[in-house]
Amino acid sequence: MTEEEKRLHEGPPTWRKWGTYLSERAWGTVREDYSANGDAWNFFPHDHARSRVYRWNEDGLLGFCDENQLLCFALALWNGQDPILKERFFGLTNSQGNHGEDVKEYFFYLDNTPTHAWCRALYKYPQRAFPYDHLVQENGRRTRNDPEFELMDTGIFAQNRYFDVEVVYAKAAPEDLLIEIRVTNQGPEEATLDVLPTLWFRNRWSWYRNGGAVARPQLRRLTTNPHEPLVIEAEQEELGKRWLLCQHDAHAELLFTENETNDQRLFGVPNATPYVKDAFHEYVIRGVQEAVNPAGVGTKAAVRYRLTVAPGATQTLRLRLTNRYPLSAALEAPFEAILAQRKQEADAFYQTVSPAGCHEDLQRIQRQALAGLLWSKQFYHYDLTRWLKGDSTQPRPPETRWQGRNHHWPHLNNRDLLLMPDPWEYPWYAAWDLAFHCIPMALIDADFAKQQLILLLREWYMHPNGQLPAYEWNFSDVNPPVHAWAALRVFRIERRLRGKGDTAFLEKVFHKLLLNFTWWVNRKDLEGHNLFQGGFLGLDNIGVFDRSAPLPDGGRLDQSDATAWMAMFCLNMLAISLELASQDPTYEDVATKFLEHFFYIAYAINDRPIASHRNEIDLWDNRDDFYYDVLHQPGQPPRYLRVRSLVGLIPLLAVDTIDDDLLKRLPHFADRMEWFMKNRPDLCANAASVSRRGKNERRLFSVVDEERLRKVLAYMLDENEFLSPYGLRSLSKFHQEHPYRLDLDNETHVVDYQPAESNSDLFGGNSNWRGPVWFPINYLLIEALQKFDYYYGESFKVEYPTGSGHELTLWEVSVELSKRMIGLFGRNAQGHRPVFGDNETFQHDPHWRDLIPFHEYFHGDNGAGLGASHQTGWTALVAKLIQQSGNRPSS
Repeated sequence: MTEEEKRLHEGPPTWRKWGTYLSERAWGTVREDYSANGDAWNFFPHDHARSRVYRWNEDGLLGFCDENQLLCFALALWNGQDPILKERFFGLTNSQGNHGEDVKEYFFYLDNTPTHAWCRALYKYPQRAFPYDHLVQENGRRTRNDPEFELMDTGIFAQNRYFDVEVVYAKAAPEDLLIEIRVTNQGPEEATLDVLPTLWFRNRWSWYRNGGAVARPQLRRLTTNPHEPLVIEAEQEELGKRWLLCQHDAHAELLFTENETNDQRLFGVPNATPYVKDAFHEYVIRGVQEAVNPAGVGTKAAVRYRLTVAPGATQTLRLRLTNRYPLSAALEAPFEAILAQRKQEADAFYQTVSPAGCHEDLQRIQRQALAGLLWSKQFYHYDLTRWLKGDSTQPRPPETRWQGRNHHWPHLNNRDLLLMPDPWEYPWYAAWDLAFHCIPMALIDADFAKQQLILLLREWYMHPNGQLPAYEWNFSDVNPPVHAWAALRVFRIERRLRGKGDTAFLEKVFHKLLLNFTWWVNRKDLEGHNLFQGGFLGLDNIGVFDRSAPLPDGGRLDQSDATAWMAMFCLNMLAISLELASQDPTYEDVATKFLEHFFYIAYAINDRPIASHRNEIDLWDNRDDFYYDVLHQPGQPPRYLRVRSLVGLIPLLAVDTIDDDLLKRLPHFADRMEWFMKNRPDLCANAASVSRRGKNERRLFSVVDEERLRKVLAYMLDENEFLSPYGLRSLSKFHQEHPYRLDLDNETHVVDYQPAESNSDLFGGNSNWRGPVWFPINYLLIEALQKFDYYYGESFKVEYPTGSGHELTLWEVSVELSKRMIGLFGRNAQGHRPVFGDNETFQHDPHWRDLIPFHEYFHGDNGAGLGASHQTGWTALVAKLIQQSGNRPSS
């Protein structure tokens, strides 16, 4: 067992108490929005962030904090040219340009371990004035048909005139943090840089007038010998005392202010204190001496280092945030030895994660993917009732709030560490994103993955009616029900790694998921016919119209994907109940419930006899041999929405197998299954091969039978349809030449294949599923092919690619698809990484070419990264693909 694994298995999770939990963005979030119209981006814009105190959580540059975000540490920088102090990353709001909600900086998560005992990140900071206005204006000028305008496009990195600012965190003990900041001048000339390591308390004391008041903490300068490190002492009720030791420098200076809003600057109202949040900006850039507190006390403090760095040279700063006293020799020789030891321990830990003989570049990809996943573990705080009511010391929120966003979720009270899709572009949790995040997380920290899945089922998250909160922009939105799948996968991954599964965990999630299952059955099957309507279900622009909005004339949409997700949900719950039944026979009864539900849904989605008085059709279109959504409108016959998209591939996900040995161990369930198949052949006929034994005497449960499986796979594996060089497209390339058109309510809706950014702003921001490759469904389809192979084995082969004449088993197809997905990040025969697209700097510059971004989605033809550039949540699934490469996962 490695040292990192030993830390993970220690008693109370003390090693996890501090970590990289500080968000990269807190401005522009729903939590900070107290407007009447719900315009979060403009209510709290980037320009306010340096001067205005956050209510719910903090942000900073590659920072560190405790698990309750009481005390925060991050970097601030100034290159002598910028108009503002660089304390946080800049990006576009939703409405700024053709690709909004987009960070316009280059930073990279290089390393991290589950206990955060070793962490590294890199920021590339230009030496010229940062082009804030240019980025906004040029992106605003461009249309949806133009490419987005990136920071590198401004020419600011010409001649390599930038600093590499690398921050390294290493724990000497659970609450003893070593910090090393390495500044490298990559430019051709000497350059200066102000580095301000900053320590501050989250403002928790300004919101309550009477009762529940939080005592104001304090940072203060300690008197030190002029030849010894500078010391900032921090004291707070819950944390007690601790100290930030800062490397001695004859020209360094300690600065103090308060983490309080500059009301004068923002609102024209006199400040309660002369020392406010943006004091260091005023002091460093404008030279306002009185902005900082000469008494050396406050709730925000920094040490200012003014570096002059020769071309190609590196300067290093060392600090230590510790709860240990006395402080002598804290930055001396042991410092370097501890850094080296933690680095070595991290290397040893990740050697256990990578498969034997894994290529060095694949190890790099996997490790950076997992590093980004761990850096995306963030502190999240949102008390919705408090948010609706407002705080006693602040202006009363508008009354419209009680009928506005999220007002149906007054029970929600979150204050936890959560896996987020992206620390800047999506700095909030999303229920189904988080489910995917937990799969790669289980490889390195199964306990945390389990804790995350349980957390969203707690009463301060899950709605009393059983719905899971989707995401803070709309908790009532409907995400695909993948929580059961994730729980089962995490259980099995841990069992494979540790030799024993956590049945107590599985039982805990199962009981709460029963509530969620009931919510789906009661709320999303409008006609009670086992055909479901889930809304957009995370697929954004892939549809003809916004499927979450009410349809004209009171119509309804029977959704192929919603119905298939529910069939998959049934099989996941069935599998969990059978796992539990192996130890407690009581669960055999409830397993039968999910078996029945599955049969009813399989019947509904496939070849159900048309009942003329109901005027219904099934979701399988015999003309095209594909699954489609069906549109129902009063007074009109139902019609297929013939868009070949992931909507029609998701029925493949509703598949599982059961071993004959398991049925023998569970005779009561086996008897009920046989009774149902004998007495309800009308329902079971559409559940593929349940009565016929396959390879190793397995039974197959699938809504797609063998004949239709071949027909759907013919589309899926066709390079002129779904199969791209880098995975499966979200929309068939067929629609490039054959756009789908629908006339509805005096408006023509068009869906055409767009491999990169969408020209539709249906969902705003950077939403786009009209062609790009998208990791979550690709991963699930790879897994589904493996499950089909467990049953069919060598007896089932398909052309890969379609029309090639080259036949593979489904297992072999899954391996080939995995290779294509991994190939997004690896170097191809030309030495290029497809994810970098045509960016020559990333492709060839030795200082950029191994810094791998894990995007939200990828160009459907060339694999270039698109959307959120640090989506190391679901895209971190590549780490799991690398880990399982060549080996069959447990079934």
